[in-house]
Amino acid sequence: MLRDELKKAMMQALRDKRSVEKEVLRVALGEVQAEENRRGSDLSDEEAQKIVRKLIKSNTESLALTKDQAGRDKLELENRTLEGMLPKQLGLDEVVAALAAKADEIKAAGNEGQATGVAMKHLKSSGAVVDGKTVQEAVKKLRV
Repeated sequence: MLRDELKKAMMQALRDKRSVEKEVLRVALGEVQAEENRRGSDLSDEEAQKIVRKLIKSNTESLALTKDQAGRDKLELENRTLEGMLPKQLGLDEVVAALAAKADEIKAAGNEGQATGVAMKHLKSSGAVVDGKTVQEAVKKLRV
């Protein structure tokens, strides 16, 4: 489970005296555990990944506003650490290739939204880890 991986990585960062990594992993673990406590049950890996992605998004937004190089470096390290805890997402070319079997159905869809729905359903059923924006780009490529 992702919660256990976060804890293990945090302890390793503590042993290795990597304080920035330890702290960001501690925050991520705390967010996951807090949500589990609110629900009264364990989160699925997908739900825990959503929390980690939210932290990455927050850091990315902060990066856009941060002028201080040391602050930027810290946020970038935090994002790399958090991204390392997530399964690798497919890139644009990989998504296009994964959708090849559904290309005709995607082209036949009434609009971009319906085509993206067909694509997402196919990708999720195959267990692919994808970003919605990347899927939208792939759908546009296939519909040309």
